[in-house]
Amino acid sequence: MVSTERILAFAAMSLLVIAIPGPSVLFVIGRALAHGRRTALATVLGNLIGSYFLVVAVALGIGALVESSAAVFLAVKLAGAAYLVHLGVQAFRHRKDMRAADLAAPAGERPRGDLRTVLDGLLVGLTNPKGIVFFAAVLPQFVDHSAGHLPLQMLLLGLVPVTIGMVTDTLWGLGASAARAWFARSDRRLSMIGGAGGFAMIGLGVTVAATGRAD
Repeated sequence: MVSTERILAFAAMSLLVIAIPGPSVLFVIGRALAHGRRTALATVLGNLIGSYFLVVAVALGIGALVESSAAVFLAVKLAGAAYLVHLGVQAFRHRKDMRAADLAAPAGERPRGDLRTVLDGLLVGLTNPKGIVFFAAVLPQFVDHSAGHLPLQMLLLGLVPVTIGMVTDTLWGLGASAARAWFARSDRRLSMIGGAGGFAMIGLGVTVAATGRAD
C-alpha cells in the first residue's frame, strides 16, 4: 500500500505547511478569544472533519476539479470568506453579552450549541483555500501509482495532516482560550477580547477573499 518512506515524507511536508498559520488556525484562535475553550475545541473538531472531507473529495477526483477551475475555486473561496465575516460580525455584535460566568455555564445554557459550532468549523475547513490547494496539488504527488488503489492511498495519507492539525490547532485553541480566561476576570476586558476575536474573524474573511491562486 503506502510505504513508510512516503508517509514520512508527506508528514514532513504537511508539518511545514501546517506550521504556517492559515485560515483554520486563525479561525480557531478567533473563536477561542470570542467564546472560550469549549467553542475552540468544537471548532477544531469541525475543522478536522472539513479538512478530511477535502481529502475524500480529492480521492474521488472532485478536489482536482475545484483546484483547477478558477470559477469553482473562486466560488468556494468567497463562500468561506463570507461566512467568516458573518461569524465575526456576530461575535462583535454580541461582545457585550459575554460575562465571566459564561466560562462556567452548563453547555445547555450556551448561546451556541456544540453541534452548531462543529458545523461552523466544518464549513471553514471545507472552504479553506490553503487546504484545497494542498490536498488537490500536493497529496496526489505522494501516492504510489504502481501499488494501485489510489483513492485508498489518498484516504490513508490524508490522515497524516489531519492528525498533525488536530494537535497544533488544539494547542492554538487552548493557548488563546487561556488568554481569554485572564480577560474574563473583568466583564469589560472580556467584552474587549470578544470584540477582538470578532474583528480577527472579519479580517480573516477579508484576507481569504483577497487571496489569489498560485497560478
